[in-house]
This record gives sequence, structure tokens and C-alpha cells, in this order.
Amino acid sequence: MRLARVTLIWALLAAAICVPIAAAAASPLLEWRGPVYILAGFAGIIALGLMLVQPLLIAGYLPGLSAYRGRRVHHWIGGALVAMVVVHVAGLWITSPPDMIDALLFTSPTPFSPFGVIAMWAIFAVALLAAFRRRLGLRTWRIAHMSLAVVIVVGSVVHGMLVEGTMETMSKVALCALVLAAAMKVIADVLLRKRATSRAASPARQ
Repeated sequence: MRLARVTLIWALLAAAICVPIAAAAASPLLEWRGPVYILAGFAGIIALGLMLVQPLLIAGYLPGLSAYRGRRVHHWIGGALVAMVVVHVAGLWITSPPDMIDALLFTSPTPFSPFGVIAMWAIFAVALLAAFRRRLGLRTWRIAHMSLAVVIVVGSVVHGMLVEGTMETMSKVALCALVLAAAMKVIADVLLRKRATSRAASPARQ
């Protein structure tokens, strides 16, 4: 029974990520797109899928992974997320430098651009802070990481929902909803755990 449950959870996670990718791969819009643009687009889709995995890993919701191994995988996927964002931005820069300059300067007429740029800088900020997390201290690191994670998730989801591209609508909505739900669940659990710890510590101090 436990093996079946573990298999089902991992299968559902894989489907949540792979179905939108497969649906985008079947989009007729790809016929009018160049290979670099296509690569950039799929890097963005993969990055969105990785955002679903990250909170599940760090919260220990995925079965079969110890807390230590979950954190290690979380770190590696964080690096992969940064790489996907770099590929996404670099590919769009190669295909249309003026559009990317407008987006980075927040002068683009497209409504989705600012959200994507904000999420991008937040991802880079997390990666930079992660390199100095021991100097920052655990409490400062957690507060900064969680705050930036909220910016990343909200910015990425809004960006993805506003882009009308190769992603199929229903699978995109489902993936974005799951990313939001996973992030909200983890943040709520962390806050509840912190409140419970504070209450437990209060009588001891008295």
C-alpha cells in the first residue's frame, strides 16, 4: 500500500510538469517559431515546473526522500532553475534584443513583461544570497528566502498566465494553480509551526 501511494504521488507530480510541456510541444504555433525562440520558451515552461517541486522538497512532502536528501535536491534544482531562467532570457535576447531591453527597463508595452523581470531578479537574488547564507545566519536567510520565494511564485505565475504562447490553456492554468497552492501550503505550515514553537516556549520562559 505504501509503495503504491509513493508511486502515485511521484506519478502525479511528473504528470503535472510533463503534461504542460507535452501540450506545448504539440502547439501549432511552433511552426512559425525559430529554434532559439522555441528553446527559450520551453526553458520558461520547465522553470515553472521546477517551481512546483521546490516547496514540496524543502517541506518534506515528497515521499522517499530524507530531510537531508530533500534539501540537497532542493539546492540542485535551485541551480537548474537559475540555468533555465538564463536560457529563457538569453534566447529571447538573441531573437529580439529590443524587446528584451524594453522588458528589462520596464518600458515594454506587453503586460506580462514586468512580472517576468521581477521574478527573474528575485531568482537571481536567492541564488546570490544562498552563496552567503552561512554569513547571513539561519533566521535572516529564511526570512529573505521566503520573502523572495513569494515574489518569484507570484511574478512567475502572473507572467505565465498573461503570456499567450505555445502553452495549452488548461494545462497552464493547472500548473500555475499547483505552483501557487504548493507555495501557499508550505508558507502556511512554516508560519503555523513557528507560532506553535513560540507558544511552547512562552511557558518555559515564565
